[in-house]
Amino acid sequence: MPLVSAFNFDNICSRMRIWTVLALLTLSTASNANLFIKADALIDVESGKRISPAFVEIEKDKVLALHDELPELQDTDELIDLSGHTLLPGFMDMHVHLTSDAKVHGYKRLNRSLPRVTLSGVEHAKATLMAGFTTVRNVGAPGFADVALRDAINDGELVGPRMFVAGRSIGVTGGHCDNNLLPPEFEAKSDGVADGPWAVRAKVRENIKYGATVIKFCATGGVLSKGTKVGVQQYSFEEMKALIDEAHMRGLTVAAHAHGLDGIITAIKAGVDSVEHVSFLNDEAIKLAKQNGTYFSMDIYVTEYILGEGEKAGILQESLDKERTVGKQQRENFRKAVAAGVNMVFGSDAGVYPHGDNPKQFSRMVEFGMSPVQAIQSATITPAKLLKQESTLGSIAPNKYADIVAVKGDPLEDITLLENVDFVMKAGAVYKHEND
Repeated sequence: MPLVSAFNFDNICSRMRIWTVLALLTLSTASNANLFIKADALIDVESGKRISPAFVEIEKDKVLALHDELPELQDTDELIDLSGHTLLPGFMDMHVHLTSDAKVHGYKRLNRSLPRVTLSGVEHAKATLMAGFTTVRNVGAPGFADVALRDAINDGELVGPRMFVAGRSIGVTGGHCDNNLLPPEFEAKSDGVADGPWAVRAKVRENIKYGATVIKFCATGGVLSKGTKVGVQQYSFEEMKALIDEAHMRGLTVAAHAHGLDGIITAIKAGVDSVEHVSFLNDEAIKLAKQNGTYFSMDIYVTEYILGEGEKAGILQESLDKERTVGKQQRENFRKAVAAGVNMVFGSDAGVYPHGDNPKQFSRMVEFGMSPVQAIQSATITPAKLLKQESTLGSIAPNKYADIVAVKGDPLEDITLLENVDFVMKAGAVYKHEND
């Protein structure tokens, strides 16, 4: 192998120094380049007001400033003109199952391997982001498939929303979070099954060990589980308290699947952060939720898909029968909870119905008692508070992540506009721009 002469070596070193200087100058110039968005208006979700016009300055992945008028741009700056549009914070859905396929329910799910389930999440994550949801809470997935999906998105390998993940849902033997589809000789059991206070503590620790950033457990029976009664409580107070205390001690928030009244009340008394579904309510439960600052996540759109498309997707007849009872009652109680001033967050249960259709719930939330701005707040600043991320997420404000969506027109006048976002930005990166 020929040796490099001293002359050539000096030349190479000199060129390398020049390239390094040029690279540093390029980086320095790029670091001074900011992105500006111009739009007709911006929804300030903290005040509930529509600000017009709107000029947002973004530096790297954060919002740097909001301006009353467009500043003088530097040659290195970039302008995105969204005239005719209203800007909103990226939406946040607090109840999704990105690895679940809406076309595959009941016994059909026994035919899906863990690798196939995980791969399905890739498509679903992209569809969710393109629908305007820049942050989700994934409340249950087999084999920590949601952890793998989150990590791949964070590493830039896949396109998808920011994910807070629960890993395996925790539940009692034979409960909603167990696998009840097979006869006893198969000895089938979900990995999240745990009975007794110390067992649930161990399961929380295990979930955290393998990457969970939130904890989800099943406090009552469910609509889509075989052999469970929707209204029946499944964990005792002692078990719920142990589970929640363990998670809180480790700095994680906890979500409780609960349709039935006894399970809802017990979970709130045990200190749960949010209750999912919340089909059956009374004045005591509402009062407790307000006293404790508990959040309700009520999936009031999904009933339409279950009763309309569920049989074709494999949903069991007993589940269809349960939904006919639960859906109507849940919507009535949604109205009561909103009127009482309970903390309400947007939770769609996407995965039961198609990913990307999440925004269809906005109009139902307005139909059943919310104002348009309340519906928008339920998917922005309120879930940011639930996740204890309000310093960086939930509104378009300085020092927060530049998670921004845009729709044509005014969504405060027509909430269905949110079903068709034209522009999606997550952490300063543009993923969708219909005018491109």
